[in-house]
Amino acid sequence: MKSVSAGVLEIAYYESGPADGAPVILLHGFPYDVHAYDAVAESLAGDGFRVIVPYLRGYGQTRFLSPDTMRSGEQASLGFDLLALMDALAIPKAILGGYDWGGRAACIVSALWPERVKGLVSCGQGYNIQDIAAAVDPAPPEEEARYWYQYYFHSARGRTALEQNRSGLCRFIWKLWSPSWAFDDETYARSAQAFGNPDFVDIVVHSYRHRYGGIPGDPALASIEARLARQPSIGVPTIALQGGDDGVDPPSTEDRDAPHFTGPYTRRIIAGAGHNLPQEAPQAFADAIREVSR
Repeated sequence: MKSVSAGVLEIAYYESGPADGAPVILLHGFPYDVHAYDAVAESLAGDGFRVIVPYLRGYGQTRFLSPDTMRSGEQASLGFDLLALMDALAIPKAILGGYDWGGRAACIVSALWPERVKGLVSCGQGYNIQDIAAAVDPAPPEEEARYWYQYYFHSARGRTALEQNRSGLCRFIWKLWSPSWAFDDETYARSAQAFGNPDFVDIVVHSYRHRYGGIPGDPALASIEARLARQPSIGVPTIALQGGDDGVDPPSTEDRDAPHFTGPYTRRIIAGAGHNLPQEAPQAFADAIREVSR
């Protein structure tokens, strides 16, 4: 494991492959960690890519540089951290891949700083930039039911559950979101260590409360949030992957994300995979990275 000071963080990350290889940055989601990309990273590094897999803020060994920095989990913070990581590692342009929170970071940098992105692989929601102004509008009941955990974290009860039993709660989410993935105790325990980060609870709770406009964000990120509020399009070459068995973001018949992409864009539904697609279908994910790198 390596680490680098980037923006407001000391970001811990794994790196594999040749130092002069084409850079690929892979970003995990909630509640997962860098091990979601173990097989993907090994495959891509073997092909000569320089593969970087960081812990997001609030996960693993990534730490804030100052106790005074707001522990924000808002979408702008994720994009800001990714851009800061690229700057700190002197990477002018990279291939980005991610899902869930990590997919959001990758989409944000692709939309706002496209000159820094060669290609994008986005899992789950292909266009993973939140429309916070529209978040007060109710969704269909079956969709609202899948978001129970988000509303749970709005309450003191939910926050306490995350503080006191984060491992049990996150394991339950893994099962719900990937019903066809038969992960074992060792696999889960390896990733669950990342949830012991001292800022994990604050970051998670802020993320799910902020996205509905219920609490303020970090003033230092307000200009980025203002740009995201305009729902910017993504013009870099993109492949969107969706797990056919995804228990929280099941693929719809209609591709409602397609209008947000102005460049080369493809959506693929991966049969037998759930929400944690890179770990459940590493070959499909690695192949998509190779494709957008051409």
